[in-house]
Order: sequence, then structure tokens, then C-alpha cells
Amino acid sequence: MKKVYGSAAEALDGLLFDGMTIAAGGFGLCGIPELLIAAIREAGTKDITVASNNAGVDGFGLGILLESRQIRKMISSYVGENAEFMRQYLSGELELEFNPQGTLAERMRAGGAGIPGFYTRTGVGTVIAEGKEHKEFDGATYILERGIVADLSIVKAWKADETGNAVFRKTSRNFNPPAATCGKVCVMEVEEIVPTGSLDPDHIHLPGIYVHRLIQGSHEKRIENRTTRKREEA
Repeated sequence: MKKVYGSAAEALDGLLFDGMTIAAGGFGLCGIPELLIAAIREAGTKDITVASNNAGVDGFGLGILLESRQIRKMISSYVGENAEFMRQYLSGELELEFNPQGTLAERMRAGGAGIPGFYTRTGVGTVIAEGKEHKEFDGATYILERGIVADLSIVKAWKADETGNAVFRKTSRNFNPPAATCGKVCVMEVEEIVPTGSLDPDHIHLPGIYVHRLIQGSHEKRIENRTTRKREEA
């Protein structure tokens, strides 16, 4: 099966439709599928539900899909660093399903593993628990959370071979692997495609069986928050 495509637009061809659900990898601005996000903007797909830890920043990452009003709903755990996200939510233009971070990661992992739901103590007694089934286990209360199964997963890896076996770097490994597994189709962008067999099997973070389409591209290395201090005089 040919998995390597020439561009993000080619890799997404035939996969996008209005009203779809997309699981997007990334943590802050680390490991975000920026080329695929840009291609979705160009495609004009609208009324999208996006499951992602956060929504990028103004003018970058998922932030560009917020600016173009292509996202109808966000399923997220962190909504900071994006003024447009805040503005749309507070004005009622954007629907938000807020998740504790670990719960969101587990919802993606569960969906990818074929688990329709799981019980967790996180969120019990808060607004997160409203409307959800409660159950007692060993004297403690848990709430039922549903696994996420997306129409499409878009993720970014550091490197991969031609079959999609992938390696992630640093915090990009937090959400990219579970996001990749929970989509009916997974499209992945990487910084480098290496020959099949050149990756140490013990170092592979995501098996290629989860990856359907693959592209290589150049990526912008952005710093989400730059913190500096004055140089100390000698």
C-alpha cells in the first residue's frame, strides 16, 4: 500500500467533508500538524468538530481554522494563549466541550483501542460530571466518559519510515499517538521520511498500522511563550 503523498492537499484528498470530527495531535505548539491544518483551511471544510488538547494560538495551528470560522466545536483541555478562541466561546459562536487533560488523552486512547467508555474519578463533583453516569467502585464515585472515534486523525511526527512507523520528540508524544489511533483514517506529517527498516523497532512510538497516509515537509519552529531576563552585569 502506497502511504507517501506529495503534499498535504494530496494526502487529504477525498477525506474531508462538512460536519466531520477531526482528532488533532500536538501539545501547545509542539508537534502540531501545521501543514495538514493549512490544507484543511484551503479546502474550506466547515462545521468541524476538533478534538485536540488546545487550539493553537492566534494566527497559527488550529487558530487559523478558528479565524476562518471552519470549527464549530472544540473538545479540549486547555483554552489559553488564543484570544480568538476565548472571544468566540464567550460570544456563543463556538461550542466547547471542556475535558480534564488526562481524561481527553484517555478518551482518545480508548477510542483507538475499541473501548466505548471508561469510568474515572476525575471531575466528580464538578461541572465536568453534569449529565454523566455516576457509579460506585470500592466506596468511591466515578463518572462515565466516552471514548472518542474521529472521522480523521491529523498528527505530526519527527520521523517515520515509508510504512508509517513513527518516532515523536519530547512533549509532541503526549497527544499525537492517542490522536493517531482514534481516527478512522490517520494522516501524518513528518520532518523526515527514512527507509523502511532503518528505525530501531524498540524506539518506534506509533506502529505504521495506524497510519494510512504520510507526507514530509518543512515546519516552522515557534516558541509559544518567550521568557527572558536581563543579562547580569559582570
